[in-house]
Amino acid sequence: MFNSIFDQVDSIIVRDPAARNRLEVITCYPGLHAVWLHRVSHFFWNLGLKWIARFLSMFSRLITGIEIHPGARIGRRVFLDHGLGIVIGETTEIGDDCTIYQGVTLGGTSLYKGAKRHPTLGKGVVVSAGAKVLGGFTVGDGARIGSNAVVLKEIPAGATAVGIPARILHPDLPQSADSKTKEYFSAYGVTPNVDDPVSMALKGLIDATIEQEAKIAQLEKALAKISNTPTDVGSNTDTKRDLGAIKEWLKE
Repeated sequence: MFNSIFDQVDSIIVRDPAARNRLEVITCYPGLHAVWLHRVSHFFWNLGLKWIARFLSMFSRLITGIEIHPGARIGRRVFLDHGLGIVIGETTEIGDDCTIYQGVTLGGTSLYKGAKRHPTLGKGVVVSAGAKVLGGFTVGDGARIGSNAVVLKEIPAGATAVGIPARILHPDLPQSADSKTKEYFSAYGVTPNVDDPVSMALKGLIDATIEQEAKIAQLEKALAKISNTPTDVGSNTDTKRDLGAIKEWLKE
């Protein structure tokens, strides 16, 4: 038991540069206290002592600001960073080494009792501040969910999801959440050097338009030579310059 406790404490020190030592983590991290109290309430829940489990859950919420239903299943080394405002529903399952930031809701969209209403997080998932993951689907191992994203459908392993509703940005990171957890851990789910897909699509359209404008200008010049009639290609040049400026703006 003590090995498991110190294992979780050490995992927090690895993921939070503000953590100075074990004593500070054990005494001053409400996210850790919430997980420990949840393990007790979950034990009573499984014994069928539902009221005691719910009372402990309410007590934990009062002292930590984190609401975890006693029926939720939480893996090893789960870190609720900052923690305030986190809500974790009854049928939620959280894998090992997940990191969840303040204001996150792991909620359900169904009113049917006994159904899988809440999400399942794989190993090493990072859910950033304010994100809402709603529904009984799976978020794959090593996935990242950006701040304030609203996730309504399954996220593949290793992907980064952002926006409302969430869209996939980066589906090709390593999918192993064991040996690569520290190497690929990203605070608040931020993945560097990843372009927004809408921006990338616009860049592609602008590139195609510039190419077409260049071809049209060449055709007009060829026709002008054939007919010996001068043509005004200034407008095409201006259009090309404007499109180029827009493209550079999108890159910023």
